[in-house]
Amino acid sequence: DAGRSVLFLDETGLMLQPLVRRTWAPRGERPVMYCWDRRDRISVIAGLTLSARRRHVGLYFATHWHNVRTDEVERFVRHVQRQLGRPLTVVMDRLPAHRAAARRLAGDERFVVEWLPAYAPDLNPVEPAWSHTKYGDLANYVPDDALDLKVEADLALEGKRGDQQLLRSFFQAARLKV
Repeated sequence: DAGRSVLFLDETGLMLQPLVRRTWAPRGERPVMYCWDRRDRISVIAGLTLSARRRHVGLYFATHWHNVRTDEVERFVRHVQRQLGRPLTVVMDRLPAHRAAARRLAGDERFVVEWLPAYAPDLNPVEPAWSHTKYGDLANYVPDDALDLKVEADLALEGKRGDQQLLRSFFQAARLKV
């Protein structure tokens, strides 16, 4: 449909334990990160949108203190649709929360749900966005607590919003033409 935008959707968890990546240090000095065994985490739901006419790519996200559930998925999809002001084709995997949210959206003509093939995360452009955030922006980052991690994750994702070239690269990584 020419007037319908597309929303690719996915979630991830971010841990307080740092994601250790290769880094640099002055010659002869070993880089050291000080942290303790912490299991707290936050969850993030994100969507990459592609407008029907202008082919503009957008990034939307929301952070949560618990695992993303059906209510959060439905609320997020409805929020993105209101922001765009046009009908959406929602593309997502078959996570139980996604299937339940799709059932709730089924009677609303503003939404059409399309499913990614099973075991095909490489077809979802949100996956490269997670990779860029986790292995780039938040690599070797040792947060003080979950709130600190949330602030940094929000800043990292917010910084991607205005970069059309970067957002388009996530579609290219998923082998999707924009």
